Amino acid sequence: MKLYLTGHTDRYALEQLQLCLFPLEPMEYCETPFRGDGAVSRLSRGKRFLTATARITRNGVTTRAVQRLALEKETYALRRRILQRSYYLAALPHLPAPPAWGALSGVRPTKLTTRCLLSGGSPAEADRLLEQTFFVSPERRKLCVAASGFTVQAARLLEPGDVSVYVGIPFCPTRCAYCSFVSQTAGSAGKLLSPYLDCLLREVETVGETLRRTGKHVRTLYIGGGTPTVLSAEQIRLLMEQINRHFDRSRLIEYTVEGGRPDTLDLEKLTLIRSLGANRMSINPQTMNDRVLENVGRRHTAADVERAFGQAVSAGFTSINMDLIAGLPGDDPAGFADSLDRVLALNPSNVTVHTLALKKGADLFANRGGLPSQEAVETMVRHANETLTARGYAPYYLYRQKYMSGSLENVGWCRDGDLCLYNIYMMEELHSILALGGGAVSKRMLSETKLERQCNPKYPKEYVERIEDILRAKRELLEALS
Repeated sequence: MKLYLTGHTDRYALEQLQLCLFPLEPMEYCETPFRGDGAVSRLSRGKRFLTATARITRNGVTTRAVQRLALEKETYALRRRILQRSYYLAALPHLPAPPAWGALSGVRPTKLTTRCLLSGGSPAEADRLLEQTFFVSPERRKLCVAASGFTVQAARLLEPGDVSVYVGIPFCPTRCAYCSFVSQTAGSAGKLLSPYLDCLLREVETVGETLRRTGKHVRTLYIGGGTPTVLSAEQIRLLMEQINRHFDRSRLIEYTVEGGRPDTLDLEKLTLIRSLGANRMSINPQTMNDRVLENVGRRHTAADVERAFGQAVSAGFTSINMDLIAGLPGDDPAGFADSLDRVLALNPSNVTVHTLALKKGADLFANRGGLPSQEAVETMVRHANETLTARGYAPYYLYRQKYMSGSLENVGWCRDGDLCLYNIYMMEELHSILALGGGAVSKRMLSETKLERQCNPKYPKEYVERIEDILRAKRELLEALS
C-alpha cells in the first residue's frame, strides 16, 4: 500500500501503523504525490491549531479523518498522536473489524499505562487512556493495565546504582524456521564456540570488575541466546564460575538461565546450573505437537520437553518458564489448545505465549506454507488468555513485534506473583541493562524517557576479532554510569 507524507516527516509512526492495519498489503513509501489507491498524511500549522489530515483510498473508495491539537500543547508525542489517530480513523471503514490494538503501533504499549500508574494514576485512568485516546479493545486494555501493575511492583524493588546483566550465547543445535536472531548452529560453527567463550569470559571479568569499582549492583542476571545450554557442562561451569568470581551477587534477586531446547538439557547440566546460583530456568517447547516441531526444524519431541522439565524440578528449580508460539506452520486451534494443556499439566510458574512474527531473517518469511489463518491464530491467543486466567496465571509483561500475525502480542504469564523481573526491566527500560556477548545490546538510561544503546558485533566471528574494542567500549560505558 502506498504512503505519502506532506507537511511532516514522521514516516516511522505512520509506516508502523499502516503495517499493523494492512499487514497483507506490501508497503510502498512515495516521495511524490500519486493517484489511485494509497494513503496520504498531511500536517498543517494554523494560527491556533496543528491539524493532521489522513486520506485513504482503497478499491476506489476514499475516506478521510481530521485531528487537531492546540499549538500551546504541542509536543513531539502529541503531534505524533494526532497523526496516528487521523490515519487510524480514516482506515477504520476499510477494515473488516476494529483492530484489537486500535491506533497503537509501538512494540511496548504498556509503557503508556505504566507511566500513568507510576505518576499516581489509577488503573481506571490507565484503562481510559487506552480506550479514549487509542481505541484499544477491552481485552487488550485489561492485559495492559494488569501487566503495568506488575511493572510498578518491579520498579519499587530498584535502588540507585542497580543494573541488570544479560549474557548472550548466540549458538543453537539447529536453526528454527521462525527464528531471525543472529545465532549459529553449534554443528556448523563448532570451532567458534571455544574462542567465543574465551572472549566472553574476558568481557565478564571486565564488566564485573568495573561494576565493583563504580559501586553498581547487579539486580537481575539473565543468560540467554541462542541456546546457552548448547554449551557442554564444563563450558557452563567455566562461564558461571567466572560470573560468580567477578560479579557482586549480594543484591541479586533473580538469576535466569535459558535452557530453551530440551535436546540440550540433562540432569547433570541442570544440577550444575542450579548449584552455581541460577534460581530460574526457561524450557521452551514452542509446541507440544511432534509434527509441528518437525515443521519448524526442531530435533526433539514433546516427550523430551516433559523429561527435561522433570529433571529441572529434580535439580531444585521451582521457578520455571515455558514458551509457546501461536501460529506455527501445521498447527491449528485444537493442536495449540492441546499443547497448552500439556504444558499446564507440568505446572510451570511462568508461561509465555508468543504470537508468530514473520521476520525477514527467518526461513518462514519466504516459505509460508501451512501457516494458520489470522482468524485461527486469534482463536489460539484468545483461548490461551482465557485458559491461563482461569488457571490462576496473571499477565506480567507484554510486547509486540513487527510482522506479527493479526498484529497481536507476546504475553508473559505468572502464577503466584512468580514473574521474571529481568523481562520487565529490559522491556519497560526501567534501569540500565548491561549486555555481554555477540549481538548483545546494552541500554544506558539517561533519563526516564531517554536511553543510549551500545551494540556488540552481531556475529560470533566479529565478536572474537573485535574483543579488544568491545572491552574498551564497555569500560567507557560503565564509567559513564557512575
